[in-house]
Amino acid sequence: MRSSARLMAKGTLAIAIGMPSLLAACHSSAPATLAGAVTGADAASRVYVPPGQKDEFYAFFSGGFSGQVSVYGLPSGRLLKVIPVFSQDPQEGWGYDEETKPMLQTSFGFVPWDDAHHPELSQTNGVPNGKWLFINGNNTPRIARIDLGQFKTEEILQIPNSAGNHSSPFTTPDG
Repeated sequence: MRSSARLMAKGTLAIAIGMPSLLAACHSSAPATLAGAVTGADAASRVYVPPGQKDEFYAFFSGGFSGQVSVYGLPSGRLLKVIPVFSQDPQEGWGYDEETKPMLQTSFGFVPWDDAHHPELSQTNGVPNGKWLFINGNNTPRIARIDLGQFKTEEILQIPNSAGNHSSPFTTPDG
């Protein structure tokens, strides 16, 4: 028997012998009652959103090096949409057609990727109004404007004479 086969046989034997004792140890350390513990059913019922109904809130997360924005429903935690912004997305044709490809053109040339950070909502009287989401790219000094009525990138602007625009989107109270 070769040494690798011998080691595999010994490992399998060790698992076969050790598994019943491991399971017994896990079983004996379980609490006597579940009173006061959060059960899966309780947690699930607090975040459940029935089909056809909408979540109360939307969370917008920057995609980092993916160059995208992810939209999650809260409290359900469901992924609702991935919005292509600073990177091409073949599934949606983003960055390939005549409407969106020019948005990825910069003074440095065609840059179909970026490091997306710091989404910020537009505001009215200092309160987020849900019309627009702004996000910046760190690789090239760009800011994108996303229409939240359609969850679609509408415009990407390059900021002149700038570099390293970490956290560039800064909306005003009546932006």
